[in-house]
Amino acid sequence: MPPFDVRQADLPEEIAVFPLPGALLLPRGRLPLNIFEPRYLAMTLDALGQGRLFGMVQPDARAKAATAGSGLYRIGCLGRLSSFSETDDGRLLITLIGVTRFKIVEELPLATGGYRRVRADYSDFVTDLLAAEPPPLDRTALLGALRPYFQARGIEANWDAVEQTPDALLVTMLAMVCPFDPPEKQALLEAAEGPQRAEMLVALLRMGTAANVPNPGSLS
Repeated sequence: MPPFDVRQADLPEEIAVFPLPGALLLPRGRLPLNIFEPRYLAMTLDALGQGRLFGMVQPDARAKAATAGSGLYRIGCLGRLSSFSETDDGRLLITLIGVTRFKIVEELPLATGGYRRVRADYSDFVTDLLAAEPPPLDRTALLGALRPYFQARGIEANWDAVEQTPDALLVTMLAMVCPFDPPEKQALLEAAEGPQRAEMLVALLRMGTAANVPNPGSLS
């Protein structure tokens, strides 16, 4: 096992969470974050001294909040703080590596620093920690949906790099960086890794392209 991998036995039962709409972290994905709010600065500094782990979770406007703040989706992703740097104006620039998804069992009282905490259950996502060989990806379908999506959104891409990216990493990266709506991001998080998430990604790319194609009958 690589020296910085997290084992099942090391997963904390109680974790801090960073509720951030539209921010998706998937297992083995890398998420850069710009931390500037005092409570999340405190959370990050606490994490540095307590295993470098905290969870990313999206707010859910439909859910009832257990503490101050918005309600939360029930599924999030635990991340390991792999790098950080301080800026002259007091911000922290960090990178999280996704470890495993978790289900929120209950929300706990706020931490001393003012950030939110939950009791987490990882039992439904034990395969997230396994380095299993991913099933083959239908790259033709994925790239066939991705090119018009990027064109419709005005997104430039290094297509040589895209072509050379391994299947599983490509799906993870695209799911995290494409500007999907929060419910769509959540659906990608909750989808099973492999064909299910890839098929959902292709469907979302196609729907996003169709939504951005001008109607020929509309007036400009």
